[in-house]
Amino acid sequence: MNIVETVDVRKTYQQGNVEVTALGGVSLSIQKGSFIALAGPSGSGKTTMLNMIGGLDSPDSGHIVVNGNELEKLTQTELASLRLHNIGFIFQAYNLIPVLSALENVEFVMLLQGIPSVERRDRAMSILDDVGLEGAYNRRPAELSGGQQQRVAVARAIVSNPSIVLADEPTANLDSKTGKGLLEMMRKMNEEKKVTFIFSTHDRMVMDYARRLILIRDGLVADDEIRET
Repeated sequence: MNIVETVDVRKTYQQGNVEVTALGGVSLSIQKGSFIALAGPSGSGKTTMLNMIGGLDSPDSGHIVVNGNELEKLTQTELASLRLHNIGFIFQAYNLIPVLSALENVEFVMLLQGIPSVERRDRAMSILDDVGLEGAYNRRPAELSGGQQQRVAVARAIVSNPSIVLADEPTANLDSKTGKGLLEMMRKMNEEKKVTFIFSTHDRMVMDYARRLILIRDGLVADDEIRET
């Protein structure tokens, strides 16, 4: 069963007087439970593709279906609901809320989902324990290292049990040991809960962990390699 389907997705941006093609017609079928890396150099279009799948940006033309929803037919409210209940995001810049503690940052999505406070707190503490932050519940982002902030971001993305996790350069600011630990944790969640993970990356370690490696170059799919089934 395909959880993501893109058909001839195209996107151009205006940079000054120059029109830049970010995606030149990308068609992908991604099965539920996949562990995929979209790889390529900076400017290749991989992050744009991730943003399209997450409904954070819309294509100039083409067709995108996520979890059975045709994105171009959704209202902004419906799109926001899809993201809230079905998609977890891990951003390269963490995007944690500075005034909230690690625990509160992880709880935030569940708060928006209307999950009761006791359950929110229990689930947030449990997932922070899982990512090795059991002693850091009450620290704010400024009091955490880059690696710790990224772990909070990962915990926030997966705590609500989304169908899909979209991760943009999740290991970019981490040392190799921390990055490997996070990848192991996400791989375990993928195997046990069948959560679909789609990474945008140029990190060789992420590529090596992926079960499917899609190379994006100049806004097009240059290679598509399945490592495991």
